[in-house]
Amino acid sequence: MSRPGAPSKRLAGCVALTATVLALAGCGSDNSPSNNAGKPELKITGAYMPAPVMDTMAAGFFTVTNSGGADTLTSVTSDLAPDVTLHSTKGGAMEEQKSFAVPADGSLDFASGGNHLMFEKLTHKPLEGEKVSVTLHFTKAGAVKVSMPVKSATYNPKTGH
Repeated sequence: MSRPGAPSKRLAGCVALTATVLALAGCGSDNSPSNNAGKPELKITGAYMPAPVMDTMAAGFFTVTNSGGADTLTSVTSDLAPDVTLHSTKGGAMEEQKSFAVPADGSLDFASGGNHLMFEKLTHKPLEGEKVSVTLHFTKAGAVKVSMPVKSATYNPKTGH
C-alpha cells in the first residue's frame, strides 16, 4: 500500500524531469550559433552577360559570396535558353562541370577566362541593356533568382567598359 502524498511526489519528479529535458533540448535549437554556422549565407554580385555575337550561344558571369556554411551550385536555369551549363576554364581549356563548391566564408567567381555559364540554344539573341533572368540552384540554399544585365560584348567589369 502506498503512503498518502507519494503519487504527488512522483508526479512532481516527472514534471521536474520533463522540464529539465525540454530545457536541455532547447540548447540544441536551430537558433544556436553553432548550427547557424552550417547554414550558407549567399550573396550574388557582379552578374552580367556580354552581348552574344552568335544567335545560339551566350556566356554569363557573377560572384557568389558566402558568409556562412559551405554549399554547392548544382545547376542554373533561364527562360533565355533550355540548356544552361556550368563550365570551368583551366590552361585555356573549357570543361563542363556538374557542380561547383561554394566554400564556407568564401566565394566562387564566374569571370571571363575562368568559370562561366554557357547558355545554349537561345530563345532569342539578347541585346545590350536587356536583363536576363536566371535561377541558380544550390544544394542547401535552394533556388536563388538573379537578374543578369546584358553588357557590351567587350565589357570589362574592372574598367566598366
